[in-house]
Amino acid sequence: MAGETDNGWKFAQCFGDKGEVEDITEADIISTVEFDHTGDYLATGDKGGRVVLFERNDGKKGCEYKFYTEFQSHEPEFDYLKSLEIEEKINKIKWCKRQNAAHFLLSTNDKTIKLWKVFEKSLKVVAENNLSDGSRPQNGKIQHLRLPKLTHHDTIIAAVPRKVYANAHAYHINSISINSDGETYISADDLRINLWNLNISDQSFNIVDIKPVNMEELTEVITAAEFHPIHCNLFMYSSSKGTIKLSDMRAAALCDKHAK
Repeated sequence: MAGETDNGWKFAQCFGDKGEVEDITEADIISTVEFDHTGDYLATGDKGGRVVLFERNDGKKGCEYKFYTEFQSHEPEFDYLKSLEIEEKINKIKWCKRQNAAHFLLSTNDKTIKLWKVFEKSLKVVAENNLSDGSRPQNGKIQHLRLPKLTHHDTIIAAVPRKVYANAHAYHINSISINSDGETYISADDLRINLWNLNISDQSFNIVDIKPVNMEELTEVITAAEFHPIHCNLFMYSSSKGTIKLSDMRAAALCDKHAK
């Protein structure tokens, strides 16, 4: 909303360039937005595979965010078995609950999920060594040996991929959701939902599979999946038929038959 209205809502902040629509490239179009659990950080993903993080600006009155860091999360790939180009577009971003000074978040394109660690990294330089005072060894010998000293030079925000969860989905990933236990998450594509352990990148467990034996009999696809915010055994998924199904992982290992 451009101005204040009767209900008190007003436009607060705009991110990015306010240029002409014709000048915007396809890669710059935002494809997903996600707050962390505290609301102090905001993540955006775009069609160019980039993730941009914003941090709440405590120095300003009201709600305002400032640029925190940016990194390239995904690159375009090619599936040679299926002769398919895999876009770098970020479909979803999910924040892990913060447990230390670093941030962890999951990002996914159509096929590959990545766990990123974002943290403040101190850059240090050698401030003092045996030759720092300009003296040269006499007869090839140093009279007084000094250990090199490092001093703080700068602090940068670094982003490193800690895990890559690949080759588990035959169809395009539409959802990822982190469990309240902080150890597992689910990823959903058109026909299947997989359960992952955050620490294990080469193995997942299929908990929902609606793929028919004959693909010509396909009548619905999975559109989204989400864990319960408190109960780690419950999750929901929706389908193209307009239904939402609640599943309980305690009832059965394969949750094709929903609880509600």
